[in-house]
Formats: sequence, structure tokens, C-alpha cells
Amino acid sequence: MKAKIIILFIAMLAFVSQSCEDYLTEDLVSDVSSSSYYTTPAGLEDAVDATYSYLKFIYGPPERGFTMNTFGTDVHTNGADGSHKVVNWYDNNFNAAQGMVRETWRFCYQGINQANSVLNRAQSIEGLDESTLQGRLAEVRFIRAFWYFYLVQQWGDVHLSLEETEGVEVEANKTSAAEIYSTAIIPDLEFAVANLPVEQGDYGRVTKAAAEFILAKAHLTRSYKSYAESGDAQKAEALMTSVIENYDFQLLSDVSDLWDIENQKNSEVIWSVQNTQDLILNGGEGNRGHLYFLMEYDVLPGMARDTENGRPWKRFRPTNFSLGLWDREIDSRYDKTYQHVWLANNAGSIPKWTAADEAAGYPGAVAGQPKFVLGDTAVFIPGPGKDAEWPADRQNATRYNVLTNNEYNERVFPTLKKHIDPLRPDRQWVQGSRDFVVARLADAYMIRAEARLKIGTNLQGAAEDINEIRRRAAWPGKETDMEISAGDVTLDFILDERAREFEGEMLRWFDLVRTGKLVERVRLHNDEAKDNIEDHHIFRPIPQEQIDRTFGGYPQNCGYPGSTCG
Repeated sequence: MKAKIIILFIAMLAFVSQSCEDYLTEDLVSDVSSSSYYTTPAGLEDAVDATYSYLKFIYGPPERGFTMNTFGTDVHTNGADGSHKVVNWYDNNFNAAQGMVRETWRFCYQGINQANSVLNRAQSIEGLDESTLQGRLAEVRFIRAFWYFYLVQQWGDVHLSLEETEGVEVEANKTSAAEIYSTAIIPDLEFAVANLPVEQGDYGRVTKAAAEFILAKAHLTRSYKSYAESGDAQKAEALMTSVIENYDFQLLSDVSDLWDIENQKNSEVIWSVQNTQDLILNGGEGNRGHLYFLMEYDVLPGMARDTENGRPWKRFRPTNFSLGLWDREIDSRYDKTYQHVWLANNAGSIPKWTAADEAAGYPGAVAGQPKFVLGDTAVFIPGPGKDAEWPADRQNATRYNVLTNNEYNERVFPTLKKHIDPLRPDRQWVQGSRDFVVARLADAYMIRAEARLKIGTNLQGAAEDINEIRRRAAWPGKETDMEISAGDVTLDFILDERAREFEGEMLRWFDLVRTGKLVERVRLHNDEAKDNIEDHHIFRPIPQEQIDRTFGGYPQNCGYPGSTCG
């Protein structure tokens, strides 16, 4: 990747910028006015890069992206730590004052205003060839559409502005999601498709395929709505067909390779938000996903926190439903994306055999001797479908600590390892250098399958799309066992398959809301949320900050305190 990112603070009219050979980096440039600098060719380049930087407020350092899109679903619930469990619980504290809701709303609109400022000021640029100008504007319109698409999925009807905001603004509208699709999301993405190149010189910039991918998701999402337009599902199918067939993307042969941090620029990635080692080592913000899905392994016998196993913030743990989704005899994905073994790294806490252990005749038991040594297995989680193999007597006779499902709790649970970052410089390091993959080819196949189901005329094609993913996930020799037929293709099956393939990738809340399955599935499968979730929770509460700062107030979404809905 050659690219630049600038973090622009609009209120201060200052931003950061630096070119880089391979990845997006940040450096401070102050005392530059966007009114003059943005209207030069060099200023446009920096302004476009600045527009990308806001994506990191969702796909980078903070918890908000993971919290808003992982909590409160059927496949993840809360772990022991963190201050935002109410997003999972849907209780009375999930209201207009909730911090993650407020911050997400705020940064979405900051990103939109940055895009609007670039688009408005670029009209005055001289000395730039038309092709380059239109390509850069297409990138910015893609990102603006991306933010509005994010907003309407989270909040429904929201404020719409396609003009730059300068100074204090106290007027706001609540525009219907239907109008935002028709006047902002779809036109911006269509412009991006028409004007973006197939390839970019800077890895990480959006391309024509990325625009087709997001436009397909937008059409498919709208196809479920009361305001759907004729042909939405058909357009989604056609756009994903283009992504699948007209470019050089390829599914990796092994699921494990997707999460190899040394293999991030792989053939399956359509678009990702970039991070680098240089960035995080020099004070920049990186990807913190490595923190959130880990159990508290570091207090268990024989273990201490280390870089390889990660810093466990214990935010998200899988539901029992999630753990029951895999047939591990034929499907490799659980085994390749969950951690099973932790090797002893703390001599001071290695347990010793007792006299009772020796008397019981446990293999290798010698009273007073360590049960294992550094580098041996200290902790083992056999995982779903394997717990029955480890009754209490076998666990007691085993040198290391075996944890089965009856021992899971908010601190101890199966650990998703997709986001682990072994390149962090030390065990306490919070920022990570892993890219965040927003669009990958497997999702294109699954969205096309869903569109084909929605259309209803090509269920065999839908099954073939799903089988592309399932065959890749199969253990060697089990590919045929993993295949499904047209008669197996239902919306619930697709959602189950998406849970298996995209767990922890910030897609689940959107998947459930898009398909109208959020409330039903949470009630069935999320014990911490099932008693509180209501129909109105398909949309988030409007932040109190937005209401208070708008002249005359701003309408609250239905079902939340302050709403005037009938």
C-alpha cells in the first residue's frame, strides 16, 4: 500500500498528513486553512486522505465499532469487563445518554462533514486533470455513502446534509431513511462505481469493486424495507456477480490463512482499513480488536499474560447457540479460529501433584512435583462437541487444566483468535497493527446467495454460492459432506452460515437487522438480552447530545424515553 491518512479536526481547521511507501500513517500539519489548501491539487490529495482517517473511529482504536455491532446479537454476549454491557442487555440504561451511541453518531457526522468539505471545495480546484479529480471525488463520495449507510442501519431516519457545515449549526432535520437511500447512499455509490479505477496505486484506497460490493449491500438491505424499490435484490445479485467474476479476487484455500497477520494483502480482500507497525510504534491509533474476544487465561495455573496470547479485556464471549453452530467433524472453522491450547509460561504458578493425586494413581503423579513444566500445555479447552470426552474424573487425572462448557462463565470461555496480534511490542500494548477487513470475497458470495433467495428464482445458484464457502471450510476429504442443496437454502440457514464464517467481524448486528431477525434471534439465543429486547431496538436511541444541541429539539426514536411516537 502507498497511501496517506490525515486526521482532520474540523473545529480547529487542522489536520495531519504524511506520505508513506506502504501503509497509512499520520503526522501533524497545523495552521492550514481548508478554504485555501483544499482547493489546490496537493490539498485535495491530503483532504481525500483525511476523509479516510475517520473510518478508524469505527474500524480502529476504540471499542465503539465492536460494541455496536457485536453486542446484543444471537452469537455474542458480554464478558466480565467493560462499561458498555447495556448495549448487550437492552435494559433501561441503553438510552440517549449511552456513550457508545453518542460517540458513534458524532464520528459518523464528523466523517460526513469532512467528505462534504472536500466535495464542496474541490469544485474550485485548478491544475488537476479531470480523470484524477473525478477519481478522488469518487473515493470521497464512496466514504460519505458508507457513513450514511452505517447511520440508517443503526438509527433509521437521521439528519441528512450534503453541504459542508462551517461554524455552529443548531438546525437539523430528521430525513427518512428512504430519502437518504435515494438521494445520498445510492447516487454516491453509483458515482463511485462509475468513476473509481479497478486498481489503485495506493493499497487501501477504495476501488470499483469495493464500491460495487457496498452498493450491493445497500440494495439488498433496502430490498427488505417497506420503501424498497423494484429490482433492489436483482441489482444486489448483479453487483456481487461483478465483484465475484470481473476481478482477480480468489478465496484462500485455507481459512487459517485469512488471519495470518503476515498475509493481510491476500487475494480474498476487497477492501480493508489500514494499520501499520510504524503507526502504532510512533503514537498512532491502531486496531484494538485483539483485546476483546479473549478469556482470562492469564490468572490460570501456569499462565501469565504474554504477547502471543494477548491482553484479555474479556468484552465479548460466544453464546451457547454460537458454540453449537459447527459440525466439527466436517467443518474446520471452529478449530481454525478458536484457541484450544495455552502453553505454560509462568513457573511460579505451575500446580503440584498432591498426595491424594498420587494415591489415586493418576498418570505421572508424584506428590510435591510440578504437574507440568514451562512450554507444556497448561490450559486446554476442547470446545463444542468435545466436552463429553472430558468427564470430571478424566479432568482430575490430567496434568493440565481442562475447561469444559459447565465451567464457562464471564471470565472463562472459548477464545476467538481471529484478531490476535502477535506483532505488538509487549504484552500490555493496546494498539495493534492488524488491518480491518471490511469487504472480502466470501461475503460477496454470501450476499449474492441471500439476494438469490430473496428473488426466489435461483435457489440452486444460492446453494452453489454457499457451497463455495463451505467447501473451503471443510476438512480435507469432507468437501462433499459440507455441500448443501437448493432445498436447504433458507434465510435462517444463511444467517447460521454467516455466523460461522464471519464471527467477530463486525457484521452480525447488521445481518440481523437487515433480515428482520434481530428480536427473534436474540430472544432465542442471548440469555442476557432476551428478557429486555423489544421491537423498537432495531434502531438505536438518538443521542441526547443531538437532541439538546438542536434548535427546538430533535425527535427521539420510537420506544425510547422522550419519544413522542403514538
